[in-house]
Amino acid sequence: MLGQARSLAGTLLLVVSAAAGGPPPAVAQDSAAAAPPAAAANDTTSIAHAATAADSLALRTSPMNAFWRSFLLPGWGQAKLGRKLTGGIFIAWEGTTLAMSLKTRHELAYLRRTNSGRADDKRREHEDWLVLLGFNHLFAGLEAYVSGHLSDFPGDLRLQAVPGGVGGAVSVPFRVR
Repeated sequence: MLGQARSLAGTLLLVVSAAAGGPPPAVAQDSAAAAPPAAAANDTTSIAHAATAADSLALRTSPMNAFWRSFLLPGWGQAKLGRKLTGGIFIAWEGTTLAMSLKTRHELAYLRRTNSGRADDKRREHEDWLVLLGFNHLFAGLEAYVSGHLSDFPGDLRLQAVPGGVGGAVSVPFRVR
């Protein structure tokens, strides 16, 4: 019985792979498909720039993707955008609010079992922790959304202290085309 099931599974796998058309053709090994166009063959900078631009677009996380990641699990969108410290802070606050919510829920159950007069106050405290937990999700999502929009902002901004320590100067480079 087991040998017959294996034979049937093998036959089914063979039929499905044949119907799918087999593996895709290896385009990278086709010299005609891999050769650069004749006009750009001598221009190595345009080829390198096009490859860099395509790579950076492929790796960029969209703002809405970052929002949903951090809304579902605070810190996930920030980590995807390379903002690990900010993501860590959101994760730490998530752990704190979740732990305090669970703690107050257990205390509330105890106070209700003992018919304590403090049960109503503990219920309000539990609701407060739940609200903070919800706001952490919302703020983490919004921060990831804004960071997603600013991810391609130039990283060479500099803040320099002015002599005397009273003010500062910010240098923002820009191009005029």
